[in-house]
Amino acid sequence: MFSLSMMVGLIPLVSMFGLFYSAAVDENFPQGCTSSSSVCFYSLLLPVTIPVYVFFHLWSWMGIKLFRHN
Repeated sequence: MFSLSMMVGLIPLVSMFGLFYSAAVDENFPQGCTSSSSVCFYSLLLPVTIPVYVFFHLWSWMGIKLFRHN
C-alpha cells in the first residue's frame, strides 16, 4: 500500500500542514504560548513531538535492519 520511505516523508508534512491549518483557521488557537507551565504550550508541543518520535523511531529501525543485512 504505502512504502516506508513514503510514510516517513508524508507523516511530518501532513502534521505540519494540519498545524498550520489550525493556526490559520481556528480562532481559539493559542497565540502566545511561551510559558511551559501553561496548558497551551503542551497543546502545541504534543502535535510536534509525535511525528518527530515516529520519524526517528522508523529511522533507527531502518538503521538496525540495514546493519543486520549488510
